[in-house]
Amino acid sequence: MEDWSIEGIEKVQPVAVKQIQSIVSKKRVGHAYVIDGAKGTGKTKVMQFFVQLIFCENPTKNVPCETCRSCKRLKSTNHLNFTEIEPDGQFIKRGQIDDLIQEMSKTAIETGRKIYVIHHADQLNASAANALLKFLEEPQSEITAILLTDKVHALIPTIRSRCLLLSLAAMPQSILKQKLIEVGITDSMASTVCKMTNQVEEAKLLAKDELFGLARKSVLKLVEASGKSIQDALMCIQADFGPLLKEKEQAEQALDLLLFAYRDIVAIKASPIAVCTYPDMIHYWKQVALHTTYEQLSKQLEMILHAKQNLHKNMNRTLMMEQLMLNLQEGFTFV
Repeated sequence: MEDWSIEGIEKVQPVAVKQIQSIVSKKRVGHAYVIDGAKGTGKTKVMQFFVQLIFCENPTKNVPCETCRSCKRLKSTNHLNFTEIEPDGQFIKRGQIDDLIQEMSKTAIETGRKIYVIHHADQLNASAANALLKFLEEPQSEITAILLTDKVHALIPTIRSRCLLLSLAAMPQSILKQKLIEVGITDSMASTVCKMTNQVEEAKLLAKDELFGLARKSVLKLVEASGKSIQDALMCIQADFGPLLKEKEQAEQALDLLLFAYRDIVAIKASPIAVCTYPDMIHYWKQVALHTTYEQLSKQLEMILHAKQNLHKNMNRTLMMEQLMLNLQEGFTFV
């Protein structure tokens, strides 16, 4: 059974929740909406909040009571005026939309508004999309469509134009980090993976991935080695970076981690209490920041970004990393 608990959604998506509350409180529920947001931003929870608030018999301060008959029926997936569609395999097919339209066109057993939700609406095939479009072009006052997607531009323009758009913000890093710490991930690792993804489940997997852990450790070791001498940095590349450079995606990830290290130094230079990607390195970052100018750090960030671009030129990745270290060291010495 799908979890219809809406606890916490106001903290995760406060802007979208306020929009929904305004729509419902002013009795301006429209005939079609698109809820767009990246994976992990809470699209389903926002939709559930919207649907519950519309159906709720005793809302309190613009929040569903969760205890009335309608709220309970939604939680038990037993509300007769509510329908959901998921892709059948790779696509949402014409037959599914035809069945939906037929169901929506029937005389309602219960009074009040009917609501239908299309999950992964960007996966409507051409025939299904055209059938849905025709239905949307003839809106009925007591029927509301809610389309969920993380690829709003994959919807055909004529469908988008007939829907009001609710765009979801990325999950605040503080909330994502707390969710990771709650399942036993260390503060330092949680701080790092929050920079790599905004999705809770992906972040959990990344935090427990041995290769990612090796990449994080190797990058920090490289930064410290380059602070001693170019020879130490080159030896670190030869000894530790081999596995990280075999695949282009892994090499790009390593460069992202390196970029975040230098951004940490910039952040600490600007404010000693800055939130860092590597909180376990703050003491070292402070030492480096004291001996580095903003101009030097800016050039180093540009060099790392340039190295990322070179990944797509099929260069020898080991030589590329060695050249990067030489460039980072030029005219600059760490403590």
